[in-house]
Amino acid sequence: MDKYHIDSHKLMYHPDRVQPWLNGETVYPIYMEISPSGQCNHRCTFCALDYMEYEKRFLDTAQLKVTVSELATLGVKSIMYAGEGEPLLHPYIADIIQHTKNRGIDVAMTSNGVEFGKMMSRLVLPHLKWVKFSVNAGSNGLYKDIHKTSPADFDKVIFNIEHACKLRKEEGLDCAIGVQSILLPENEHEMLLLAETVKECGADYFVIKPYSQHTMSKTNKYEKIKYTDLRNLRSILLDSDLNDDDFEVIYRSHTINKWNKKQREYSKCFGLPFWSYMDAGGNVWGCSAHLGRETFNFNYGNIYEECFEDIWNGEKRAKNLKWVENTMNCGKCRVNCRMDECNRYLWELRNPNDHVNFI
Repeated sequence: MDKYHIDSHKLMYHPDRVQPWLNGETVYPIYMEISPSGQCNHRCTFCALDYMEYEKRFLDTAQLKVTVSELATLGVKSIMYAGEGEPLLHPYIADIIQHTKNRGIDVAMTSNGVEFGKMMSRLVLPHLKWVKFSVNAGSNGLYKDIHKTSPADFDKVIFNIEHACKLRKEEGLDCAIGVQSILLPENEHEMLLLAETVKECGADYFVIKPYSQHTMSKTNKYEKIKYTDLRNLRSILLDSDLNDDDFEVIYRSHTINKWNKKQREYSKCFGLPFWSYMDAGGNVWGCSAHLGRETFNFNYGNIYEECFEDIWNGEKRAKNLKWVENTMNCGKCRVNCRMDECNRYLWELRNPNDHVNFI
């Protein structure tokens, strides 16, 4: 088990929210993912949300601040700024992050890191619980091919990560800094090199995870990717001298195995009440796998039209949850979806075996 439970889940730390749900009560999200920007400065070959067209739209700062303040009163504990675009392209992202922290909500961000320069680091690092950089190659050339950008971006990102780590140390900041790669056939041979680079930068961890085909993606290049012949890579990474008290390589074996099997141990999605997604247009979604799809009513409402509390308790969401409970076939959902591990946990709580009392 990795230190941050990245290859698992953390819902078991929130019994105060799970128990009311078990009792049939309405609960508000513990965690939200918010996309402040629809625009992105990369065109990664594996991008799950390419069908959103990287629209140049940004959440209104004033309205988002109002909503974040409301979310704090409703008991939302954490927000990750990421989404269908690059969050750092929002012109007031630093102000938004600071406001979120000041309202008592834990803040995190996933970014490609190109715009995470010296000034941005100084503005946001003191307010973040963690920041994770998406870097999917260990060299300029391959980075250019996968991220579909200038090869100079690779050097810029590595410099930004190193600077962020130095600033954190100098200022004594409490922000975990990590790097994440999606394992692809073309980058497998550079994962060790990238891990070494990330450690030299001073980061806390390096995550390797499998690709996951979004049901609405335009790209299907990796749809049939197999991870059955990667035992050697796992051994090289985990048995190397990279892992120590200050740095960890997190090879997501559990998640990779689920991709290979493509089987679920549950037949219903129970995780929706515990999280939500807000797109760059202000729409609140129950499931990001259905982002942009109106067919199954996962769009609960818009923060420009209603407050979050009314959206969460509204007719659209109630109708959607009823459909999820009675009709939706989880077998057709995206493999390794955002709430898969939480769903496995909740399924066991709702369907315990006969021997649970023998603790």
